[in-house]
Amino acid sequence: MGGTRFIVAGRFIDGSGADVRRNVFLAVKDSIIIAMGAAADLPRNDGSVVDDFSHCTILPALVDCSVSLSRSPSVDRGGRLSTAEVGLAQKVAVLERHIRDCHVHGVLGVADSDDITGLVERYPEGVGQEGIIDIRTSGLLSQTRNGGVGSSTGDDFLKLAYSSNIEDEEAPDPRLNHEELCRIMQHRGGRKSVVVANGRQQVEEALTAGCDAIEQGYGMGEDNLRKMAEKNVLWIPSVLRAKNGLDGASSGGDVCCRFSQRYVAPGKPVPGAEDFWKKMLTEQLTQLHFARKLGVTTAVGTGAGSVGILHGESMAEEMKLFIKAGYSLEETIRCASENGARFFGMEGLGTLTVGRKATFLITRGTVKQLPRKLSYLEGIYVDGVPSITYSKNPAQTA
Repeated sequence: MGGTRFIVAGRFIDGSGADVRRNVFLAVKDSIIIAMGAAADLPRNDGSVVDDFSHCTILPALVDCSVSLSRSPSVDRGGRLSTAEVGLAQKVAVLERHIRDCHVHGVLGVADSDDITGLVERYPEGVGQEGIIDIRTSGLLSQTRNGGVGSSTGDDFLKLAYSSNIEDEEAPDPRLNHEELCRIMQHRGGRKSVVVANGRQQVEEALTAGCDAIEQGYGMGEDNLRKMAEKNVLWIPSVLRAKNGLDGASSGGDVCCRFSQRYVAPGKPVPGAEDFWKKMLTEQLTQLHFARKLGVTTAVGTGAGSVGILHGESMAEEMKLFIKAGYSLEETIRCASENGARFFGMEGLGTLTVGRKATFLITRGTVKQLPRKLSYLEGIYVDGVPSITYSKNPAQTA
């Protein structure tokens, strides 16, 4: 293998939640970080490769714990339907585009909520894009012979809809009862389980059943948060769903401005929608603030692929909401990298420390410009070398 590569960072966030470090070097050999230290102590070996990012910030690659790669985030209902009805080749093209959208925004790990295993297996050379992101796929529910509900096998984790998504009016299908949920938890084959649950009773029942993570958790209350802290259950709050609902409450939402996440088309407002979403957003931010105080392990999951929530780009928006809830930037980056990577077993992602893979993002400018700067990265390194699939000028590359 090659020799040691030295990488200098003007500002360095390792993803552990520790404070920002300044003027740091990383020594990388065979894709692994073998040493770290102050840039002033950088070994001066003749012939060594030194990548100087003293004008930049280095941080871990991001992990989105809730995406639907095969779904279009279009707010145009016709566009969403046409995407859902296309053939396999077109579906792969949609999937591939969303993978690239994640990659270009530094999201190198995702947990997908839909059954995309067949697409990946049928077109591995198209979907994988040489492994530019780490994808974890979820198991789906199936009807058993006795009329109950069972779970599929062969997937990375179980994703169970015990409540409908907070923005959806329709209940999940099939609708689980508590007995069925408990039975699935007992026969999950060692896979981790993520349960979408909202409301005090639904979340309490999911925790009683033995789930490993709660997604959304709107209106679950402080007692459930305490139980999650005690049981070390991960929380994926998906705050952006409420923010997105509030932004679109006063219009028909036929068009979405790509960069502001806001609906801009005129339309008929839904009576009471603005008050509802304002309440949901405020309550979820309050719960997230309390979760931080209790020490609940939290992770960032955007719900990308839902109406108006864009793949990759929405990650920075969700991170901003964590900061609004009282998390520091360093804590937020841990939630957006290490916590999700560890839960879903993404060994190549997470905290940047000696002995771990040298996969990270580079942003130009100051730390105070994060997370906004994630929308235009200076560079991406994978296994200690620049990513061959990333360009900071995507329009020119296209």
